[in-house]
Amino acid sequence: MGKVTGFKEFSRRTHGYAPVEERITHCSEFLVRLTQAEVETQSARCMDCGIPFCHASCPLGNVIPDFNDEVYHHHWEDALRILLSTNNFPEYTGRICPAPCESGCVLGLIQPMVAIKSIELAIIEHAFEQGWMAPNPPTVRTGKRVAVIGSGPAGLAVADQLNKVGHQVTVYERSDRIGGLLMYGIPNFKLDKTIVQRRVDLMAAEGVIFRTKFHVGLDWPAQGLRQNYDALVVATGSTIPRDLPIPGRDVKGVYFAMDFLTQNTRRVLGDTFPEDDLIDAKGKHVLVIGGGDTGSDCVGTSIRQGAIQVTQIELLPRPPADRTEETAWPAHPGPKRFSTSSSQEEGCVREWSISTKAFLEDAEGRLTGVQCVRLAWDDPAKFKYHEIPGSEFVIQADLVFLAMGFLHTDPQGLLQQLGLEKDARGNLKASEADYQTSQVGVFAAGDARRGQSLVVWAISEGRECARAVDRYLRGGVPSRLESKDKSFCQFA
Repeated sequence: MGKVTGFKEFSRRTHGYAPVEERITHCSEFLVRLTQAEVETQSARCMDCGIPFCHASCPLGNVIPDFNDEVYHHHWEDALRILLSTNNFPEYTGRICPAPCESGCVLGLIQPMVAIKSIELAIIEHAFEQGWMAPNPPTVRTGKRVAVIGSGPAGLAVADQLNKVGHQVTVYERSDRIGGLLMYGIPNFKLDKTIVQRRVDLMAAEGVIFRTKFHVGLDWPAQGLRQNYDALVVATGSTIPRDLPIPGRDVKGVYFAMDFLTQNTRRVLGDTFPEDDLIDAKGKHVLVIGGGDTGSDCVGTSIRQGAIQVTQIELLPRPPADRTEETAWPAHPGPKRFSTSSSQEEGCVREWSISTKAFLEDAEGRLTGVQCVRLAWDDPAKFKYHEIPGSEFVIQADLVFLAMGFLHTDPQGLLQQLGLEKDARGNLKASEADYQTSQVGVFAAGDARRGQSLVVWAISEGRECARAVDRYLRGGVPSRLESKDKSFCQFA
């Protein structure tokens, strides 16, 4: 633990944000980090709680009290070793994870919880600044070759883990840049792409091979790839968005959220697009349908592009501000508890219990608004509701983004060619016992297997899948990734 009386002496403080009026003028990160001394003070608030529920609350099982204690005692290198023993990419989770670990913090029962996420980010960024994150390639190669399809957080975690134990890993990405969701699904202002590339460059220096613009199942037959590798891991994510098939769906101006976010990131990175293909919110009334993180990202991006007004609607009722029996400690309440994102704080009209009925257009075929109706919820737990008679209204909109989540991974191409079985939801069928699909030697991890989820869960899945792949490649012999000795996966 940190200081015995630290939680009594110090108040919670986290990394802050630049003022709204300043940050909406650019697309760069606006995080204001704590000083080293401030982080050490925050780590002192970690109490001797007996049973650290933060462990179980973190999908990665981060050893949080231990690295907090090391930070408090100024042992930052030791804190880094502890953090990296469970988390491959703290620079990602420290920025974009909703911190379920903090929801399980015992201190949170009586006071604001320990600032775990801010401490985690401080540790890894301090390590990069000090030059501790130098390339540390494996000294011995096993001769086994693994292909990882998809370079999102799950695919990168698989590749990083397997490379560390000596297997030769090649990551195939259909897009032009490595990172998957990290690169194109999350705006620059939340996760600067130099941070993504920094880790990719480090992994490449350690021996991981990256291949971009390589769409397996389209540019390269999946079976041919399978024959050239000892194992194949499918980490293609959950990429099929939920659509809204109502009248007017085909009118110009209605887009899937990810199309908008991807194009904006490309523009920020310097890519250009024909005028007719631009999805630009400047000078427009924007409506975002869907109240989750992706919808919030559309809000922040639209504001930065110069939208006149941004409205975000949600089918579900507004969640309570406080914990309920359903979200009682130490459960992570997620969307079941009311919260406001940094993007929503920047200026957004939010409404709940709204159902969309039709997209409206003018005589020239241009989107003008969305016909809506208000709902009364009979039983949210059973998803029972009814429309309120006479509550129909129109929301003015020149641009609509559909951000209602994702259904499953793409069933075409790769999955079809390999003949991989899917579960009832359309995800790849593979158990948590061995992460192996219906085809021997072919594994699955991340959203492609578990469905749409958090980045921290994708990293966890990647690590567990890597352990299963290593055991398979060793003929059933326990993987080194199962060993308590993790010296092989530490920084140089």
